Amino acid sequence: MEKIFALRRKIKSKFQKCELIFGGWVSYPEVSITETFTSTEIDFLAIDMEHTNISLDEAKKIIISCHSNRTACFPRQVSHSNNFTKPLLEFGCDGMLFPMVNNLNELKKIINDFKYAPNGKRSYGVNRAQNYGFEFDKYITEWNETSSLIIQIESKEGVDNLSDMIKNENVDGVMIGPYDLSGSYGYPGNLEHATVKNACKKVIEICKENNKSCGTQITDVSQKNIFKKIDEGYNFIILSSDLFILWQWAEKINKTIKEIKIG
Repeated sequence: MEKIFALRRKIKSKFQKCELIFGGWVSYPEVSITETFTSTEIDFLAIDMEHTNISLDEAKKIIISCHSNRTACFPRQVSHSNNFTKPLLEFGCDGMLFPMVNNLNELKKIINDFKYAPNGKRSYGVNRAQNYGFEFDKYITEWNETSSLIIQIESKEGVDNLSDMIKNENVDGVMIGPYDLSGSYGYPGNLEHATVKNACKKVIEICKENNKSCGTQITDVSQKNIFKKIDEGYNFIILSSDLFILWQWAEKINKTIKEIKIG
């Protein structure tokens, strides 16, 4: 378990120091994908439970698989409900991505579920996170200081309230959700619209002013695209996902087959 505690401290420190961080993303529950992704040099793997049908039981297996390859695991649950937060924490995740955080009241509720007293009101239980009781004291003593809490800003309301939310010491980083953000501003899917791009810039600036990590996801992974995001001010970048990789492969294959048939 000490390796997991050390892993948690390491990724937390990177977020706090705004160091360069790379993440992976899984949308499918197949553990072989997790094992493949965590065999790379990524710092953490995120589990998308918001837009997929990955179950709590499947998420637990992904968390265990991540730890077997010494990679931090951050689930993104479908909502802010403690019905999801509590079991994912007890399964032993190292941090979490909370989607669509819009205001201080929502953030307070998240922190209450995520952190132990005095920071929050997380309930005390025994499961894999506490090594089934063997590491209970160490876990509850270290959790508040070593867990990573990332909030996603995906709405105009979230952008407008970020300056207040980001001052909370429990927030380790912010991830922009560009698609939902574009829809909130009235330009769904148009990520290059000036209004959407300006909203992203505002989030980056607020993060920089408050020394908080700021992240995004890129679908087309290349050095050029990674450096572009770094130049824009992001310090943690999620490198595509299993879904995007397969989608891009399928599109390429589809195009190739059509060209051969036409030829």
